[in-house]
Amino acid sequence: MRQDQNEKNLNTEAPEFEEQVVSINHVAKVVKGGRRYRFTALVVVGDRKGRVGFGTGKAAEVPDAIRKATEAAKKNVTTISLVGTTIPHEVNGAYGAGKVYLKPAAQGTGVIAGGSVRAVLELAGISDIISKSLGSNTPINMVRATVDGLSQLRTAEQVAAIRGKKVEEL
Repeated sequence: MRQDQNEKNLNTEAPEFEEQVVSINHVAKVVKGGRRYRFTALVVVGDRKGRVGFGTGKAAEVPDAIRKATEAAKKNVTTISLVGTTIPHEVNGAYGAGKVYLKPAAQGTGVIAGGSVRAVLELAGISDIISKSLGSNTPINMVRATVDGLSQLRTAEQVAAIRGKKVEEL
């Protein structure tokens, strides 16, 4: 009896990360008997407090692909630098032919971003930002470019520590 109560308590805990499915793609392999379908899922996870990750998963069924992508995303979480509700400075992120320009915005602006970039920014906890997608708009490349840009961010305190100076000296 006591063990059942402990198991229930474990299952009712709040999840550490929120997850969002960005895209689901299906591919067909033509074999002698017809077509074999497989699905790929792209999932972004984040805690809305500066930690975000993404992952992909492939399986014969959509729920299995999403589960695999979520597990991969939780292993691939990075911490980003935030200043209040926005980012510390402008940054360009790139991956393959996908490029993303991220610019800090005044409080109350909201998230001005397209599909897959918006998912990453919202789950990272950024609520005021302007972005522009350049080049390829493939969802996986846009997610990777956005995470690349966010990982380049540094606050004034971090830059001062790296240079061995005080913030006032910068």
